[in-house]
Amino acid sequence: MGNRFASAKNSIAQCDRCGFRYKLRELKELIIKTKRVNLLVCPECWEPDQPQLLLGMYPIDDPQAVRNPRPDTTYYQSGELADGSLGEGSRIIQWGWNPVGGARGPDAGLTPNDLVAMGAVGTVTVTTT
Repeated sequence: MGNRFASAKNSIAQCDRCGFRYKLRELKELIIKTKRVNLLVCPECWEPDQPQLLLGMYPIDDPQAVRNPRPDTTYYQSGELADGSLGEGSRIIQWGWNPVGGARGPDAGLTPNDLVAMGAVGTVTVTTT
């Protein structure tokens, strides 16, 4: 028994998106989110399936915790200071604009701010002879 459909060799069809006429062989099937949506579109209207639409379709495991953690032993590796005491460590760094430290109350000693500028204004006397 023969094929149940005609050959579509010279068939003319209409793009389902823009409405222009094309040969049926030139039209491509549109796929959205891995599903065929039964739309035939022209080569100008056709677009590949957008990968961002697939978000959430596949399970993603992004663990944050570490199995069997170990204590950090690099904290006092900054060495001794000039007075013989241990340094503050590698993590005691205050970064520029609006730092967290530098409280202005009874806990000012607990949150030091090394970035505060200190200055003074005085007088200078110049004598010429």
